Amino acid sequence: MTNWMPDTLSGPGPLYVQLADLIERDIENGNLSEGHKLPPQRNLAFDVGVTVGTVGRAYQLAIERGLLSAEVGRGTFVRPRTLPFLVAEPPDPDMNSASPISARGWETAPHLHRMNSSSATDIGQAKIIAPIIARIMEQEPDKVLDYVRHIEPSWQEAGARWMKVGDWTPNPQSVVPTQGVHAAMMSIIATCTVPGDKIVFEDLTYASLARAITLMGRRVISVQTGEFGLDPDDLESVCAQQHPKMIVTVPTLHNPTTAIMPQENRVRVAEIAQRHNLLIIEDNIYGMQVPDAPTPIAKLVPERTFHVSGMSKSVVAGVRAGWAACPMHYRNRMIIANKSVTGGKSFLLAELAARMVNSGVAAEIANKVRMISVRRERIVAEIFGDSTYRSHPCASYFWLRLEEPWLSGKFKAAAREENILIDEADHFRVMREDRSPHRVRIAVGCLPGEDILRQNLTLLHDIMHSAPVVYNDYS
Repeated sequence: MTNWMPDTLSGPGPLYVQLADLIERDIENGNLSEGHKLPPQRNLAFDVGVTVGTVGRAYQLAIERGLLSAEVGRGTFVRPRTLPFLVAEPPDPDMNSASPISARGWETAPHLHRMNSSSATDIGQAKIIAPIIARIMEQEPDKVLDYVRHIEPSWQEAGARWMKVGDWTPNPQSVVPTQGVHAAMMSIIATCTVPGDKIVFEDLTYASLARAITLMGRRVISVQTGEFGLDPDDLESVCAQQHPKMIVTVPTLHNPTTAIMPQENRVRVAEIAQRHNLLIIEDNIYGMQVPDAPTPIAKLVPERTFHVSGMSKSVVAGVRAGWAACPMHYRNRMIIANKSVTGGKSFLLAELAARMVNSGVAAEIANKVRMISVRRERIVAEIFGDSTYRSHPCASYFWLRLEEPWLSGKFKAAAREENILIDEADHFRVMREDRSPHRVRIAVGCLPGEDILRQNLTLLHDIMHSAPVVYNDYS
């Protein structure tokens, strides 16, 4: 059946959202049953009096909500609302205790070597932080035990001080403290976009954010990256053809390639954003470690740029310290969205981060971590000098091109057989792509010492120069 006709579109909000809401309502009230075929987009657009693009966005939004499914050559159908019956497996009689939850990045067995984490190197932060926490507990016991009731000015001042780049410092009044950079970016996206909006990501980047926002009904599109990071020409083309609402970019120490976007490209990105009414999230989580970084995009177009940073890559990950410098007309909405999306901040962690920054302790730790990165990059050069890779003295990882005939996933599996955890190229993809870089990201900051680092890098080098067939599993 294709004779479904929605009510008149006259409510608040974009037309495609209204149309998706009507589809959901009619599924709930039984007017659209399981397996019902919806009208072709062109037919429904004519009947309702909207564009084909509006119907297409509505169908896509309904698909993202789990209401519809699209089949190439057949059409769009109402999905079944019932879940398949799951049969529980019988308990293992040999299991006397609960097994630990296992997820990507959570493998922490003593025999495993973590070279897939770019968090700050352990230089003894626990001993430094412990007395600061004790003072906070003694001085602010009521606030520590309660919900956060307001944002302390010292938290904003710390964020402004921490995010300073060159001669640019954000206005402390524009700063919103958050529970890390990921939480900041999720809150910004919730503030500025609605389900169905398109958000641009670099084709290789911190893909966890891209995957997370699809759960919020946003659509991810990609722009190509090259030697200098984001390609402005491709961004211009993507904006002209697909009209995205926002872009997320890592212009300084791009993850995973370590590229630094040159100043002229930042100017072009700012101009493109103005021309196409594009909002910008500038993720500077790694850039804090680069003393001579170019001018941030936030200085070029402050009215449309959210500049975000934190301490997880340069000071300590567990404090979950992050800040977002927002255009002032978005700040209050960002505060509300952050509370709604995350449930709110911890006073103890926010106060701890602020005291560490305002006292200079955070900068001292970051400098020591930076010096370790500089030394370890030299070790990488010694061992992989005959290979092609990208690195930076301030980065805690390098981007290695694999020798023929290695594929990145196969190389990752081979490293895992030797108890070394690394990240393959697909981990950083935001979308399926035809081209493959055949590279892996190898992090060098989380290993406890340089002797272990040398051993593991030498082993990875030997693996790359061995035949992949050695690691084939024919079982």
